[in-house]
Amino acid sequence: MKAEGFDLTSVQFAALNTLGKGEGLDQATVAKRIAYDRATIGGVIKRLEQKGLVTRTPDDEDRRAFKINLTEQGKDQLTALQPVVLALQNDILSELSDTEKAMLLKLMVKALKSAG
Repeated sequence: MKAEGFDLTSVQFAALNTLGKGEGLDQATVAKRIAYDRATIGGVIKRLEQKGLVTRTPDDEDRRAFKINLTEQGKDQLTALQPVVLALQNDILSELSDTEKAMLLKLMVKALKSAG
């Protein structure tokens, strides 16, 4: 991503991508969906907030939790990043057949579900 001019880690991208699919999630849900440690997701979200990509607002139902939303800048950056990530994935998986790619994805989803 840095080679393409983006200052984001893979975990930050995963969090943005997750929020792009369902905003208003709390930090614990984002952590679970990207299979990341709940204890440190707050730092990831804080850095995204400092970059102007997300906002954190207290949850009305649980004052200990924060709801996370993409800013317009975050939405724009996610849109710009998606083709870069897709190209990287295609490079990494270029030696796999379509059947093997589908199987790998299925196994990765299964592994993530069992981790959460």
